[in-house]
Amino acid sequence: MLSKLIPAGLLAAAAWANVINDVRQAAAQNNFALGDSLIQKYRTSQGVTPEMIVALSWMGRGALEARHWDQAESYAKETERLSLEELKRRSLDAEPYLPIALGAAIEVEAHVLNQRGGHSAAVAYLRNELVKYQATSIRTRIQKNINLLNLEGKVAPALDEREFLGAKPTPLASLKGKRVLLFFWAHWCGDCKQESPILAEIEKEYAAQGLVVVAPTQRYGYVARGEEAAPADETKYIDEVRHKFYPDLLNVPAPISEDNFKNYGASTTPTVVLIDRQGIVRLYHPGVMTLEELRAALNRLG
Repeated sequence: MLSKLIPAGLLAAAAWANVINDVRQAAAQNNFALGDSLIQKYRTSQGVTPEMIVALSWMGRGALEARHWDQAESYAKETERLSLEELKRRSLDAEPYLPIALGAAIEVEAHVLNQRGGHSAAVAYLRNELVKYQATSIRTRIQKNINLLNLEGKVAPALDEREFLGAKPTPLASLKGKRVLLFFWAHWCGDCKQESPILAEIEKEYAAQGLVVVAPTQRYGYVARGEEAAPADETKYIDEVRHKFYPDLLNVPAPISEDNFKNYGASTTPTVVLIDRQGIVRLYHPGVMTLEELRAALNRLG
């Protein structure tokens, strides 16, 4: 009876609401035949939509993870093609799905190119895409992938430290002779909060060896439950999050700057960066790290 009260179009949309998660799970299980079938059925029913293109992008990411280079490239190029068709009718950031899809396509294409031995070509490709999408939300993601391929072994980019919470930051250029751990985090990030005790333990263990921890963050335009907030209100909320979830790290400098996230490509939170005593990046790691992994990485710095 309920189906008679709901328009057919809404019922169809509801039936396909989980296509992204379903395809993502199929790709994670290397079941590309199932993923292809799900996408084809969706496309027949709903046509090409940003949601469908995101689902397709997960096939590319899954194939990349499985080291199926040709398959990954094929999925990525089709994702990019469909994304560019959509961009003829709308701007990239007009809705939330298209940036995810196009960013993933660029990411996969670059890493396939790198895996085939074209490291310099992969970096050049990403830099070209960075120029192209400099004014969009995928800028930071593209920079992340440049950094994954090219930042380790290079001088750490300077941080914008004009606005901060906690202790006053010391410019990275003035910290030579010390090891530095950068922890990029967001007030909404659950994984970041779970890293808090690990980070606190690392700071305690390595304090005598002169380790400096810096925790850059940024504003996102909202606070709890996605409620829009003015910059001053969001800054206050960030400080409340620090006190609640990072009580042992309140003296750690926390620069607040979107530019830091763009320059370090911190589209994934947390992102951990380790800098040696000469100011050279030795580890660039988007995502969580265990206590043992952080210890081992710091010990390798000497």
